[in-house]
Amino acid sequence: MALIRVSEAARFLGVSDDTVRRWLDNGTLHGQKDKQGRMVIDGVELAAAAKSASQLPEDPTGVGSSARNRFVGLVTNVTMDKVMAQVELQCGPFRVVSLMSSEAVRDLGLEPGSVATAVVKSTNVIIEIPQGAKA
Repeated sequence: MALIRVSEAARFLGVSDDTVRRWLDNGTLHGQKDKQGRMVIDGVELAAAAKSASQLPEDPTGVGSSARNRFVGLVTNVTMDKVMAQVELQCGPFRVVSLMSSEAVRDLGLEPGSVATAVVKSTNVIIEIPQGAKA
């Protein structure tokens, strides 16, 4: 069972340490003391809390798609040469970078401040764990 410290839980949930402590005090989350006496939260419970607390922006494309990994965000930067472009999106706390043709950038009208959706097929996603963590 993964045990997550209060400060880490706060970072994963996008709230302050004090908010996590209040949630522990009022029973929204349940904690326990680890061997060092620090308050920790079960990783499974924290994952469920993160999922239920997430507020995804509505996907403005309105298209049907088999891709389930969709990140709506704002274009923050476009670097383009004659043939290729690098487009950066800020999707909540995550930076997503896409390489595409310059023609595609022009056709889509992508520029800083544009709303866009990054679509990721699961066959191209790499999962990593913290160094020293046991999978």
